[in-house]
Amino acid sequence: MELACILERRGSKARERYPNVRVARTLEELLADETIRLCVVATPNDSHFELTRACLLAGRDVVVDKPFTPTLAEAQELVRLAAERGRLLTVYQDRRWDGDFKTVRKIADAETLGTIVEYEARFDRFRLDAKAGAWREHADHPGAGVLFDLGPHLIDQALVLFGEPQSIWASAFCQRETSEVDDAFDVCMEYPRLRAMLRARIIAFAPGAHLLIHGTKGSFIKYGMDPQEARLRGDNFPDGTDWGADWGEDPEGLWGTLSLVGEPNRKVKTERGDYRGFYANVRDAIEKGAQLEVTPEQALRVMRGVLLAHKSSREGRRVSWDDPVE
Repeated sequence: MELACILERRGSKARERYPNVRVARTLEELLADETIRLCVVATPNDSHFELTRACLLAGRDVVVDKPFTPTLAEAQELVRLAAERGRLLTVYQDRRWDGDFKTVRKIADAETLGTIVEYEARFDRFRLDAKAGAWREHADHPGAGVLFDLGPHLIDQALVLFGEPQSIWASAFCQRETSEVDDAFDVCMEYPRLRAMLRARIIAFAPGAHLLIHGTKGSFIKYGMDPQEARLRGDNFPDGTDWGADWGEDPEGLWGTLSLVGEPNRKVKTERGDYRGFYANVRDAIEKGAQLEVTPEQALRVMRGVLLAHKSSREGRRVSWDDPVE
């Protein structure tokens, strides 16, 4: 793929970072270039619907950042429009390409733990103050808060592993005194013999286990987050197509521990993570007709899960997967 154009209405950050890439000041200017086949919408959540709709109407394939849209009705309309126009539409669920999730998926598919009865995944962070100018932390922005931010990742992963639950119980709350919107949450996805507990914390100086799974044949526990995000945010941000032979490799000290009945505990090497796998799939779907890894239908399921979690938290009750959401 070639980065052909960036829409930046104000400022010069795009031009400074990518001096050889054209910068457009309006969406109309960007869409006037008919050589552009794929548009990526990586903007504040309340703009996802209008920008994606405009791109689809202009005959472009579209990747939308998560969460898909702030409301289910908007997401459903975009899926309908993409199907009507024969355009590719997908949501950027990059954490399916986390090395630890790939490892857990492999363990689950092989039924190494037998019947899984408990699954817990959590994102722990330690930030005592809100980020300056961060729209995600202001109540006047639709789709703000950590449940809209991290919830789509954790709910998507649980849906990939276990499918749709019978019901959801959730609590979105504030740990920091200065927070305007939720900065932490607990979401419990309830299945007949399984509970998937999804958590996020903003004040967790000593993080707990990132992944904990119990089954009828044993358990798996994994500490530490996938290393890709830290590297992408750091000073050694990869450039060009060569990201290094060790990209996405988890340090041996953070490999998970597998404990099986009647066997000694053993370390399990983390599968190599690579977020570029998302775009490789999008490329193959466009050029070769390959099946999308993140389908529009899956994106709608995730939005239902996120919005049901918000509903459960607001109303203080367990909600059925089939409960109405906006």
